[in-house]
Amino acid sequence: MGNPDEILRLIPYPTHGPFKPCWDSLKSYRVPKWYSDAKLGIFIHWGVYSIPAFGNEWYPRNMYVKGSPEYEFHLKTYGPHTEFGYKDFIPDFTAENWDPDEWARIFQKSGARYVVLVAEHHDGFALWDCSYTRWCAQRVGPRRDLVRELAESVQDRGLIFGVSYHRAEHWFFFEPGTRFDSDVRDAKYADLYGPARPASLNPLEPPGKENEYPDQRFLEDWLLRAAELVEKYRPQVFYFDWWISNPSFEPYLQAFAAYYYNRMDSWGMEGVINYKHAAFRDGTAVLDVERGTLENIRRETWQADTSVCYKSWGYIRDHEYKPLDALLSHLSDVVSKGGNLLLNIGPRLDGSIPDEQVRILRGMGDWLFFNGEAIYASKPWKVFGEGSSQIAGKEFGERDYRFTWGDVRYTCRKLYPYGNVIYAILLGKPEKYLKLRAPVELEGITGDSIISVELLGKPEKRNHDLLRWTIEERCFNIEFSEISTDIKTPIVIRILVR
Repeated sequence: MGNPDEILRLIPYPTHGPFKPCWDSLKSYRVPKWYSDAKLGIFIHWGVYSIPAFGNEWYPRNMYVKGSPEYEFHLKTYGPHTEFGYKDFIPDFTAENWDPDEWARIFQKSGARYVVLVAEHHDGFALWDCSYTRWCAQRVGPRRDLVRELAESVQDRGLIFGVSYHRAEHWFFFEPGTRFDSDVRDAKYADLYGPARPASLNPLEPPGKENEYPDQRFLEDWLLRAAELVEKYRPQVFYFDWWISNPSFEPYLQAFAAYYYNRMDSWGMEGVINYKHAAFRDGTAVLDVERGTLENIRRETWQADTSVCYKSWGYIRDHEYKPLDALLSHLSDVVSKGGNLLLNIGPRLDGSIPDEQVRILRGMGDWLFFNGEAIYASKPWKVFGEGSSQIAGKEFGERDYRFTWGDVRYTCRKLYPYGNVIYAILLGKPEKYLKLRAPVELEGITGDSIISVELLGKPEKRNHDLLRWTIEERCFNIEFSEISTDIKTPIVIRILVR
């Protein structure tokens, strides 16, 4: 598999520091407070795949899968693949209407605290000034360093900048095209389409004739590009997609993590690596769950990622957008379990963000403006919540979420010198009455121990104007005298306890 110490020496930048390229040393990593407190980040999928805007961001692969909707769409719209392949989209990716300062302004107003741009997706086109390929935004297409420009704009707004790096999946991504498109097999274009090897989408499936593991040349190139991203842009979040779980990456991951954490330390910065499944050992980086949640509280900070639409991460013509309250409920569920939510948008080809996506981001910001104290820098309470809805802790489960009134998510904080604050985030369509059992049964609160009960989201009318409460039969009973349409849902109740 390779020696992590020898692999670390391949990186042409300073690598010394407190971390060594082994799991035992990397377990001394601690998640930065800025990240644990941030709770909300913005994810951005934007690239050459935004041109066809069909299916999803896997269009570059699926257009070569005979019989797929993308294959048929490509034939009908662009003609035979042998005459117009994926490489032929690149000149049209010019980002002519892109304004990184406007993006940063929108992200700031969304209430997000960090921004993660997909610097390279599975298609192998780099959005940064990459020394290892001619197929990058600085040399073709936009002829701009998109990563640098966005990094500068979001940092000017006081936001943290990060990158997502999906090159591991490039090992196999264009393999279907090798079966009938000579350009995909042509050495002249190998630096875009290659290696295009047969491999299982399950990274843990044993190698064989139809499932080749990445070779040393690919792995070293993968590492050097990742290190260059760090060196040039100093991203404080470095996100990996799922396929780094392939065993061949393990020593390279250890080498990269040691380099990254040491480099952050040398710059006086605190960084985060995101991973999926079991690619990293517990305590060495931050776990990410795609389009889902966990079943219970995780005491180590983690992250969920999802998109503003159900069908795609990148821009497509027929987005199915999620309701704002569904996204806010997802955020509340994740935060109640000790996590952050990385919320994705997909800009158009020209760099403009669709109006509906802007509306969703503004809605997030409006809700957080009034209710953010239940989210930012909050901690999980004794239980994450209560209610009748059962939410499975798994990836790709978000379509199953059906929150109803009575489904509650809890967060908390210490409010010196007064006492403890418990936040009850009420999911589902509001009704007049609500019963909460957990605060009484687990906290033992009584009428005498409660200092105040307030409804957030409408500061000019709080306490008795909008709700009445009693504690009876080991239950916290709430009656709402008014559920106004201008109160943003989910509704948040702030309970201050001695």
